[in-house]
Amino acid sequence: MNAVAHPVFRLEDYRQTPYTIPRTELCFNLHPEKTQVQAKLAFTPRQDTPAATPLVLDGDELILVSVAIDGKPLPQNAYSATADRLEIFNPPAAPFTLETTTQINPQANRQLMGLYRSNGIFCTQCEAEGFRRITYFYDRPDVLSVYTVRIEAEAKSCPVLLANGNPRESGALEDGRHYAVWHDPFPKPSYLFALVGGDLEAVHDTFTTAGGKKVALAIYVEKSKGNRALYAMDALKRSMRWDEEAFGREYDLDVFNIVAVSDFNMGAMENKGLNIFNDKYVLADPQTATDADYAGIERVIAHEYFHNWTGDRITCRDWFQLCLKEGLTVYRDQEFSSDQRSRPVVRIGEVRMLAAAQFPEDAGPLAHPVRPRQYAEINNFYTTTIYEKGAEVVRMVHTLLGDTLFRAGMDLYFQRHDGEACTIEDFIACFAETSGRDFSQFMLWYEQAGTPHIKAEFDFDEKGNSLTITLEQSLKSTPGQTEKQPMVLPVRFGLVGADGRDMAFQADNHVEGDVMVLSGKRQSFCFTGLKSRPVPSLLRGFSAPVTIELPLSDKDMAFLARHDSDPVNRWQALNRLLLKTCAQMAQTASAPDEQLVDLIGEIAGDETLDPAFRVMCLSIPSEAEIARVIDHDVDPERIFAAWQGLLAAIAQKHQVHFLALWQNIDRKAPYSPDAASAGKRALANILLDYLARAENAPQRAADAYGKADNMTDRIAALRILAHQFPHAEQTKAALQDFATRFAADPLVMDKWFAVQATRAGADTLEQVQALTEHPLFSYDNPNRVRALIATFAAGSQTGFNRADGKAYDFLAETILMIDKQNPQLASRLLTTMRSWRSLEKNRKGKIKTALEKIAHADRLSRDVNDIVTRMLHE
Repeated sequence: MNAVAHPVFRLEDYRQTPYTIPRTELCFNLHPEKTQVQAKLAFTPRQDTPAATPLVLDGDELILVSVAIDGKPLPQNAYSATADRLEIFNPPAAPFTLETTTQINPQANRQLMGLYRSNGIFCTQCEAEGFRRITYFYDRPDVLSVYTVRIEAEAKSCPVLLANGNPRESGALEDGRHYAVWHDPFPKPSYLFALVGGDLEAVHDTFTTAGGKKVALAIYVEKSKGNRALYAMDALKRSMRWDEEAFGREYDLDVFNIVAVSDFNMGAMENKGLNIFNDKYVLADPQTATDADYAGIERVIAHEYFHNWTGDRITCRDWFQLCLKEGLTVYRDQEFSSDQRSRPVVRIGEVRMLAAAQFPEDAGPLAHPVRPRQYAEINNFYTTTIYEKGAEVVRMVHTLLGDTLFRAGMDLYFQRHDGEACTIEDFIACFAETSGRDFSQFMLWYEQAGTPHIKAEFDFDEKGNSLTITLEQSLKSTPGQTEKQPMVLPVRFGLVGADGRDMAFQADNHVEGDVMVLSGKRQSFCFTGLKSRPVPSLLRGFSAPVTIELPLSDKDMAFLARHDSDPVNRWQALNRLLLKTCAQMAQTASAPDEQLVDLIGEIAGDETLDPAFRVMCLSIPSEAEIARVIDHDVDPERIFAAWQGLLAAIAQKHQVHFLALWQNIDRKAPYSPDAASAGKRALANILLDYLARAENAPQRAADAYGKADNMTDRIAALRILAHQFPHAEQTKAALQDFATRFAADPLVMDKWFAVQATRAGADTLEQVQALTEHPLFSYDNPNRVRALIATFAAGSQTGFNRADGKAYDFLAETILMIDKQNPQLASRLLTTMRSWRSLEKNRKGKIKTALEKIAHADRLSRDVNDIVTRMLHE
């Protein structure tokens, strides 16, 4: 490979900077191609910093215009400046002020990192290392500074000028320009800096905190889209109130602003007091957004707001601690969503996400601990392991301690570390102190990569009316870690009697309430006082991010699917049966189990159950999930045939039943995005999918498309047409109608691209390639690239995994092209091939060739080079 030797950063190499920057003053003279940034940085040597220690600051593609210390320009022999580094050879021993002027080109910044200009709007994205693209600085999370920012710009094109903190002053300047000054009183790292300048429309509101403070709220969007930000504003206010009630956290500034932009590498960014969002997570109305979009907006708005305390007021000491802010804040937004919606359904969604994305990451070449110990490119560690598995680790702390002690630990964390840059050890120490519990072994969750596996054994003694449950844990080798130690695994459980109810029991001292704490490699737990043999229900609520092997028969699993009092485990039991059946069908071409097909119909018709829960049960595992069960020599065509076969069997068996259910769903109420209404729509749409399969005709879906009065129903019908009847005239007409209706709305057209990209079939590649020539497709827009190309690679298993390997070549060429402008987007596209080693021999060889083509390319970015090197490492 032509791999470039990039530096590797290691946790054990962490050192403080020799200087601190207690105050930062910035002045931006905004210009599309020649923005000048004047920085006045107050430096203070640390007590142990030797005199004359050089000052070395980070930069990236900067042009230095001037440099001075304490108002005196520096001679050229006093410093060295390149585009990516500024070194002052002999700075003063006492506190001093460094003044620099840098010039940058926002219009040409297609990395979308630092300060860039898109669609006429100046915008910043500084996490993780984007601030160095604005001015020379200690661009790392442990250097906290109080910022004062002045922005000057043309008043006509940039009437709105925003930065972090509270507004101080504003006014007119000569030549049609104006200015605004912002001050953030709370010290923050450079990655939380934000600036926006542009012609935007605002939605305003206020929020009064529990302490009586009135906060001015505003969401800025493109002109004429203000009405589509109303739900986001409502979600923000609910988030603020919830954080006060659930965690005792009040908002601290006088204003809270959100800006929505269309070109953004991430979902959103939690900059202090000025959150910047991908507009996908702000804009919504019934005609353009689905129920899933509304739920996503609610979750992401909450997530970024919650960062105000878990990420902003308390931040990370270094990027190895990234899960400290992200995993914890994901846990907080999950709890918020659970309280706003159906807790079991939200939890099942989280479990499915782990199984679909995080477990494969753990099982592949990109596996890493929740806290990595080294990295070559930090942007590549914004992963499901950091976020979702990190949240699961926090959830386990809650499970082990219970509500009261967990809250006490969180309160201590906020009290003790406010205004600091912290480590995982700082966080966990708070729970150890408030609970008296030893968390030293638990820390392995942050250190060991991979998904633990639990094997269970059940031994029921009829004479003694006792049950012994033996649990054995194992953890496979992962890159860089071959030897693993036993983890602390909280296994929540219940013992279900023949009547479907949980049985009472007495347990030994290894059981804490309804939780077995597995800390050794193999442990036994004894339960007495049982009147009959129970069916154990293990891992209730998915109490640990593990896989589990249960000695239960299909009959026992079906029993739990009907009766388990824990909805998550009820769904899990059914899902295990479905996965087992699909895998058998794929490997042996056998027919689906009739009893399982009957069970699906039974659950679908159980009106005592939440409609959204019934939808989860009707949604059989994806092709990718089935492939992970098979694990090796995966043939996507055989899996697709099995998947289709099971869906067809369910549809045909229950056609009359499903039609009656579908017709009885009330469609008269006006559209509302609330959870109950969304659940009913989801049930109606999945039943429609089954009916179309049973009838093998597109007309019912075409009629549903024509009658749809909201985007949820419209896109669901379009998906049925495009996926089941891709060549039907009704499908062509619906696709054309959709494109005509929504051509002017980029977010809605993303759905149109994605629907076509995710259908099955070898010819999907040609369709995707043709769509890259569509006038509305642009490689410069991350949302559009993700909608078409990323969803094709991840969502069309047979289309992407063509036997001839042409789709792999297409993705490789796309990655290399995008890498020249937007390395973050390119590297994320590359991760869609992370499970390549599980494929059968022919496909595996072809995808390896595509990966090697990427690896051998000239001038790879550090982002892509890091990922492809790890993916090809033996």
